[in-house]
Amino acid sequence: MSLNEIAKGKRVLILEGYCKQCLPFIRGFKKLGCEVTVLCHTKLDCGYVSRLPDHRIIGICDLKRPKESEQYIIKLIKTGKFDLVYPLFDFSARILAHNKEKLSKYAVIYANEKDIFDRANDKNEVMRVCMKNHIPCPRTLFDVKTMREIEAGHLEFPIIIKPRRMYGARGYHRFDSLDEMYRYVRQRGINLSDYVVQEFIPEGSRVMGANIFINHEGKIKSSYLYICEHVYPEDGGTSTLNAILERDDIRKNCERLVKLMKLRGEVGVDLMLDSRDNIGKVIEINVRPVHGVAVGFFFGVDNARQVMEDAYDLPVTRMKINRTDTAVRIGQTDILWFLKSPDRFRRSPRKLGYKHVKEQMFFWDDPLPWLAFLISGVKDYRKKMLEKTQ
Repeated sequence: MSLNEIAKGKRVLILEGYCKQCLPFIRGFKKLGCEVTVLCHTKLDCGYVSRLPDHRIIGICDLKRPKESEQYIIKLIKTGKFDLVYPLFDFSARILAHNKEKLSKYAVIYANEKDIFDRANDKNEVMRVCMKNHIPCPRTLFDVKTMREIEAGHLEFPIIIKPRRMYGARGYHRFDSLDEMYRYVRQRGINLSDYVVQEFIPEGSRVMGANIFINHEGKIKSSYLYICEHVYPEDGGTSTLNAILERDDIRKNCERLVKLMKLRGEVGVDLMLDSRDNIGKVIEINVRPVHGVAVGFFFGVDNARQVMEDAYDLPVTRMKINRTDTAVRIGQTDILWFLKSPDRFRRSPRKLGYKHVKEQMFFWDDPLPWLAFLISGVKDYRKKMLEKTQ
């Protein structure tokens, strides 16, 4: 049977409709003829306001309610109303990986096996694999339990610590001296064995990522790098303007890493392009579609098609990026970068060499996600400002 025959009418459940990554996947699965349901947290979620899904569910999929979310998602899948379940963020990917065996009789659970997921989700383990196999990464100390072991490790300050397993930048802290680090660790009663301890990649380095699709046979079917040209806030925020980066040396290192970790499906690798030596250094692995996945969808890499082919044991189409002269912007936050950055004119898309700019979230046939994302951003900003004044 052809892909179109298999995909037509397949009931796909996309988790985490609050992630903007849901939009290209909803569009991609719909193009294949699937019946798409998206699980959302609020009526302002991108997936909820989109006109493309066939069904929208307001349910429990909340980082702040992990146990309830897991119970809700398991119960939802057990209804037997879905043929394929697809996660968009580490949070739901972990839930699916940890429950894959018992849920697979109800639907195709498109997630890695539990032990493989947990290993890749451990930032220390990723660094260990990198250093053992000469894949560039920040210099990292392993099996650290005390401050004396950090002193003996001869890392140059600044040093950073971050939780071995956590989403986003939660728990990240930078130290400029040993005394500062001693005080912080003592005051908060930090158990260092739960943290990554490593060198700080200096300011002026660039945020970048790799998006890799590897089928269930372990063969890479698409692979590309993207560079975050604008980041807001500039001292550790999220990217607002992304573009394709052509660096075969970095891409091949990322491909080697995901193979060593025995990962399957959609995998993202976060890196920093170190300003000291222009080497792309691995920071962590995301066992799910990364923020820059929309860039691939725009320029020739249809991951929704690859997922469907892989899930139903069809030959997965090999795909490549077909253009590099266009940047992809999240306009709602890129305007904030423009207002705040002293480099607003020097780092405009034209000055950076891009002939065209595409808006990541705006489509004339589906405009509401762009507006909902803007409203949600304003609400979050007001909430943070109120918290600061209290």
